[in-house]
Amino acid sequence: MPISQNSSYREMTFAGITFGVILGCIMTMAFTYSGLKLGFTLAGSEIAAILGFVFLHYILRKGTIVENNIQQTIASGINIGSAGISFTLPALLLMGQSFNPYHMALAAIAGSFLGLFVIIPLRKQMIDLDRLRFPSGLAVATILKSPGAGVVKAKLLGIGTAVSMLAVIFTKLGIIPAEIPLGKFLGLPDYMSTSVALSLMNIGAGLLAGKGGLPFVAGGILGYWFIAPMAVSNSWIPTDIKSDGIGQFIYGDMLRPMGIGILIGGAIMGVIMSFPAMRSAIGSIIRASANLGKTQTRDEMPPKLIGFGAIVSIVCLFIMAKLMGGDSVSIPMAMAVSIVGSIWLALAGIIVAQCTGMTDISPLSGLSLIAVTLMLALTGNQVIVAMIIGVAVCVATRQCSDMMQDLKTGFLVGGIPYHQQLVQVSVAWLGPIIGIATMFLLWHTTDGTPGFGPDSTACINATSGCLSAPQAGALQSIIQSVLSGNVPLDKYIAGGVIGAVLSSYVVSGMGVLVGLAMYLPFPITLGYGVGCLLNMYLLKRKSSLWVEEKMVPLAAGLIVGEALTELTYSLLIITGVVSGA
Repeated sequence: MPISQNSSYREMTFAGITFGVILGCIMTMAFTYSGLKLGFTLAGSEIAAILGFVFLHYILRKGTIVENNIQQTIASGINIGSAGISFTLPALLLMGQSFNPYHMALAAIAGSFLGLFVIIPLRKQMIDLDRLRFPSGLAVATILKSPGAGVVKAKLLGIGTAVSMLAVIFTKLGIIPAEIPLGKFLGLPDYMSTSVALSLMNIGAGLLAGKGGLPFVAGGILGYWFIAPMAVSNSWIPTDIKSDGIGQFIYGDMLRPMGIGILIGGAIMGVIMSFPAMRSAIGSIIRASANLGKTQTRDEMPPKLIGFGAIVSIVCLFIMAKLMGGDSVSIPMAMAVSIVGSIWLALAGIIVAQCTGMTDISPLSGLSLIAVTLMLALTGNQVIVAMIIGVAVCVATRQCSDMMQDLKTGFLVGGIPYHQQLVQVSVAWLGPIIGIATMFLLWHTTDGTPGFGPDSTACINATSGCLSAPQAGALQSIIQSVLSGNVPLDKYIAGGVIGAVLSSYVVSGMGVLVGLAMYLPFPITLGYGVGCLLNMYLLKRKSSLWVEEKMVPLAAGLIVGEALTELTYSLLIITGVVSGA
């Protein structure tokens, strides 16, 4: 049963709030890195719950379950902005577009707040009445209710982090190689890219995905082991391309545009497949509006505060659109951008919350892609203005899903919804700022040289330090194609059909995974595949409970450890402590 607000039971405490903020900031930096490297991030609620349990219960010896829940709500509410930034904003850097980072940060913050104010009124409908499952919320609640499991998982998380940090350091020192060139041992041509990157982040991500990550590996195999040899054997390569340039031509002119087409087709089909969730979401809005006066309690954030916050967020988007668009964007156009963008943001956020409530899968990239395309059409191809809404939508939709996941956890452990809503709204501005700062840090120090993306030196050489920014890179390619009028329709259409079929008839979201894999350097994809196979092997030899209790925290540590070490290395380069050469 929920704890009374007048109770002295520990819930909103200085220790819990402070640790949640610190942990959320660290995870935001780590997950921004993983988003730029792998094209997806972790929600972080489980990691935050595990570490918070150790800090509050075993170090301070004062923690309670609901205090731990407030702490993980804060941490996940901050780090959730990492995906919104790493999936969209780097596209501007890759295109060489100059923009004011402070204005873009304000737009992202406005989207973060607006997402929360849109979804909070639907808490009672989605959780209390519709009883949506929210699998990640259930998992976090299980951790909070299992004191012994929290300590064991924390130790494994620490071991994984330490091992991953050492692996990165040994790679930087040249003690271990960045990748294993299996292709040379097997006598395969270079354009098949048959190497395995020795990145524990890739392997850790595969360990977390297991069998569900095999479509991602299949996308890389399709591109590099089937399409590439077919292109060479059928003489699809121009005769003026030298042998050492065949691999780059296949990737840049064939696999990349086809992968983008598959991603687009899969994302759009994901949106179409989510129509039942959209219909349910609209019904939730109608029912919640009808019952607002009857069901409002002290457990909810006041409606007037929510309405005021939403209006301020929309006005902020209007101001940013006008400021960043300059003379090329009129006041009526800026108003249209803010209003239409906010409507789509609200709809996208509710769709994502419904989808994650039912399956933990959401068409996030497709909804953001549609937002940018819609804004390009509305503004006459004003890229910066379109990206304002794209970033806001991506950040907002992640906030919507995370808020509902956390409220589900609170519902199960007896937390007060108003407290969770209050603390997440209070820290919603932090994630976008840290995500943008981390992005610029990596842009200036990746692999010792400025820049990242598919055309960076590290990615062309296919080293484990490659940050290809696949989500943002795909968005960049689409925008540039629209602006230049040179859209590779044949590859986009062919890929779109494949992506739509994969997502509708095979596995939901499979088209997006296959498209992303064809966009990533193949050695990274193969390393991910090693993790997937290892997960399946352990499931067969052990049990699903053993994998959840032992392997999941260890794998999460592998991801966090590499990201934090690479970020530290970048800071050392900027401060001149080490040379990036």
